[in-house]
Amino acid sequence: MAKTKIKWLSHAGFQITSERGKILYIDPWFESPLSAFSLNDVQEATMVLVTHDHFDHVGQAADVVKKTGGLLVANVETARRLQSDSHIPAEKVCYFGYGMNIGGNLLYEGISVNMTQAFHSTATGAPCGYIIRLEDGATIYHAGDTGIFDSMKTFGELYKIDVALLPIGSVFTMDPFQAARAAKMISPKKVIPMHYKTFPILVQDPKEFVDLARREAPGVEVVVLNPGQQHVYTK
Repeated sequence: MAKTKIKWLSHAGFQITSERGKILYIDPWFESPLSAFSLNDVQEATMVLVTHDHFDHVGQAADVVKKTGGLLVANVETARRLQSDSHIPAEKVCYFGYGMNIGGNLLYEGISVNMTQAFHSTATGAPCGYIIRLEDGATIYHAGDTGIFDSMKTFGELYKIDVALLPIGSVFTMDPFQAARAAKMISPKKVIPMHYKTFPILVQDPKEFVDLARREAPGVEVVVLNPGQQHVYTK
């Protein structure tokens, strides 16, 4: 049976390893106070995805691209800023150096990436999330930093999401109640909470989300990870 490895690096950062060994980084901010990962631990990357241009999300994305030769995936303005500031070759930025935008699809080395909307702020471009379909069909939704919105239900209907990575920390994103409702709307097989505990002003404990999600979306399995811990999803 095909297995996908999903490692929470802390905050909104994840390392995803497909059954065929492709490695994706999403929002690789290794300087998080909770981070159990560093740039030295990065050996290879197929893609590096950035949800928006805030320091705690763009993080070390450019460094990972330059170290590994992985493809940078980001919105147009953020991609261009990173390309210019960090001297990333155009061929290492999706769509010939242009980046992409909400609603767009990228097919790269057998992996499909759809950029979705997210409701937040950003220094450049527009915030986004990603729906990633791996080679074996395993489908992962990283919501990015966002509030809840009705189209999450449509995402679930269109893409039959296996694992949803949802922020629960409040202040800058959904709080536990909204995130639990989002899990109900998306209806994935599993949900992994993120974007909490990193800063004192964020929700510190995922227990409220776990309890609410079990009530609001009883058919969805909640998987709580510690920074550096990995979940193996079997398709």
